[in-house]
Amino acid sequence: METHDIEPENWLSKTTPAATVIIFRHAPAGGAPQILMVERNASLKFAGGATVFPGGKIDPSDFSLAESLGQSAGGDLGDLAARVAAVRETLEETGLVVGISGEVDGRLAAEARRMLISGGDLAPVLAEFGWELEIDRLVPFARWWPKHRTERIFDTRFYLADLGTGAVDIEVDATENRHLFWASAREALDLAEEGKIKVIFPTRRNLERLALFGNFDEARNHAETTPIGTISPFVEEREGRRWLMIPDGLGYPVRGEPLEMAQRG
Repeated sequence: METHDIEPENWLSKTTPAATVIIFRHAPAGGAPQILMVERNASLKFAGGATVFPGGKIDPSDFSLAESLGQSAGGDLGDLAARVAAVRETLEETGLVVGISGEVDGRLAAEARRMLISGGDLAPVLAEFGWELEIDRLVPFARWWPKHRTERIFDTRFYLADLGTGAVDIEVDATENRHLFWASAREALDLAEEGKIKVIFPTRRNLERLALFGNFDEARNHAETTPIGTISPFVEEREGRRWLMIPDGLGYPVRGEPLEMAQRG
């Protein structure tokens, strides 16, 4: 086997830190847990038309709020800022409140979302509604840094969150997304195989991994006992065919697919 480094020389200057949250809920009819999926508008440059998990880039205000949490929460500033961004992006994109303690209902969540969209910063929203961040409710799951891209590169940290019963309302953010839906990981993979949704390479690998779990506790236990190494896909020659691959030992049951089949955004 032969591997090829496909990183552009200036990948670091193009890197944007980002955060994604994989939100679980109990399936109303029982069975495998459901995960919130977001279909992005086709006009977007990155992953246009793709179905992904909620999330987005980490803003300067997220780092500022993370710095204010740093002394009490400890840990890596990049991780704290990513968790803040995951909370903010989830509220902004979907109307769901995750990683927060305090009184929350549908009306308050809708008011908070309007305030967040208007102002852009999470800290004033927390103060207005008397909420506090509980970042430990976001469980680190993976970190993807696909340096092979020749344009914009996202260094994305993935987290797990649990809604339990899932008795919540969601509403699409029409600026970036066009559809929100709940599906089990297996159902989402089946939709992709049927051509009903488009999933890019990282999303497919994560859905395959998520399909291993029968509930949130299983996913959380797996995440807490599996190394989180930075995943930078690479090309490997296999019997004369080029495959896009990820490293071994990071919890993924499927490590790659033929390069011509991989959708990379």
